[in-house]
Amino acid sequence: MKLTLFTDYSMRVLLYLGARPERLCSIGEVAQAYRISRNHLMKVVNELVRSGYVESVRGRGGGIRLGKPPQQINIGALVRHTEDGFDLVDCGRCVVAPACGLPGVLNEALAAFMAVLDRYTLADLLTRRRDLMSLFHSEPAGLSPV
Repeated sequence: MKLTLFTDYSMRVLLYLGARPERLCSIGEVAQAYRISRNHLMKVVNELVRSGYVESVRGRGGGIRLGKPPQQINIGALVRHTEDGFDLVDCGRCVVAPACGLPGVLNEALAAFMAVLDRYTLADLLTRRRDLMSLFHSEPAGLSPV
């Protein structure tokens, strides 16, 4: 199974913000740190704001931050929210679909995959916060990793 770029970027944004709970961050800063498209990241952040994962503060000195504590951001729930569907194969046009056991096996595998993700929160992914912060491409002028 391959997750979409939207889910990947959503996780990256949450990791970046979770590593910096003490301040507001900008979309441009996150894009620069990961060396990814600012325009694409704006779409991701807008959805994360709309769904409550991220909070946006407007105006001078504004930016983005986590919308809830990392312990309340479940990875499985985030993946379900950001993925369009989980059809691992398209059995609709397959001639053997009515008698094939593959869909059941794949559904079981997917359930196991999601069960693992459901056991983790963003807080679990931030246990090495200092190490994580040191790996980002650059920090904004005047700020250094905590």
